Amino acid sequence: LDLITQRLRLTAGRLVNVSLKVHAAGLAARTAGSSAAAGNGYHLPVAAAAHPGRSRPPMRRAGSRYDDRGPYAGSLNPRNTFENFVVGGNNQLAHAAALAVAQAPAQAFNPLFIYGDTGLGKTHLMHAIGHSILRNNPDAKVAYLSTEKFTNEFIQALQENALTRFRQRYRHVDVLLLDDVQFLSGKERIQEEFFHTFNDVFESGKQIVLTSDRPASEIAKLESRLLSRFQWGYVADIQSPDFETRVAILRTKAATLKFDVPPAVINFIAQHISKNIRRLEGALIKVASYSALTGKALDLPNVELLLQDVLMEQAQNQLTLETIQKRVADHYQIRHSDMTSKRRPANIAIPRQIAMYLARQLTKHSLQEVGDAFGGRDHGTVIHACKAVENMMEQDDSARGSVEFLKAQLSK
Repeated sequence: LDLITQRLRLTAGRLVNVSLKVHAAGLAARTAGSSAAAGNGYHLPVAAAAHPGRSRPPMRRAGSRYDDRGPYAGSLNPRNTFENFVVGGNNQLAHAAALAVAQAPAQAFNPLFIYGDTGLGKTHLMHAIGHSILRNNPDAKVAYLSTEKFTNEFIQALQENALTRFRQRYRHVDVLLLDDVQFLSGKERIQEEFFHTFNDVFESGKQIVLTSDRPASEIAKLESRLLSRFQWGYVADIQSPDFETRVAILRTKAATLKFDVPPAVINFIAQHISKNIRRLEGALIKVASYSALTGKALDLPNVELLLQDVLMEQAQNQLTLETIQKRVADHYQIRHSDMTSKRRPANIAIPRQIAMYLARQLTKHSLQEVGDAFGGRDHGTVIHACKAVENMMEQDDSARGSVEFLKAQLSK
């Protein structure tokens, strides 16, 4: 009974009470009733199942393993709510848009497309939207899944002739939350399926939220019809948090986990881990756990020793934008200052575009950070530069060879 209750709770996305009533209709009736109930993921009174003249849910095809129980929000992380999301200048617009969607689904921002590097809070916001909608409407059908899971379920449904159930599961929802859509890249059949899923959900007046580690325009081999749909609603980016926001994140995490961490330690972690919130919180947990397990007070020498592997890895992997600019400038025999100048002759503009392209390929810097490093250019200029270099590499073998050579040199 506990297992049945748990399954129903996951399916419904809310608390469910279950009671069993067995009618004495013979062993055969009990057996038939049990099979029908087990095959459909919920319980039927056995007496009703014993009468062939009465309607009952169809039996699952023998040998089929595809889970057709319908959408549920059981995979939403209970810790990822709006209440514990730290808002800063890096994510303020994305947070405001997510909150607006949660308060009025399918009204203002549909779809909502959130992009940013790994570990900056995109999934947190997506889960927060799901939790908020379910809190306001417990009967809402909220489906959250990664693009990888969508792909795997589609393949399984295809293999087992269960496409109808797969489509019912994800096209008949109130809210569709799809994580990491950059993994649609190059998957023509999956893109075709998601195109129709998107259309059905959108045309039904339901909410769609998508996340990606890059702008939709930078997802390689993404069909133009999907690209245009991803940009129909509101596009919000999340940047790396500034120092003050990192400190606030660490303080919030420490308070949530009831860690007593000195301000100097929090400031040290915030100063040395800047790009990834997961790594930031992981470092906090590591030093706080050490203190709790050993009973030793946290001081900076101990913290530096505990985090030496993280700090060393970050230092080794930190290819700077200035290094990229200098290497490309030397290769094309122009001045380093040309990388940030407003001069636009082809012998300067093309190397500058290549340097921007390599900066996006080889570092975790955001579009705006790259633009700032190249003379205060905006993120649209960086996107244009990346596209121009990609086109040039497709059409010119010599240019492609030069870019690949520089990329290999900078990756050493």
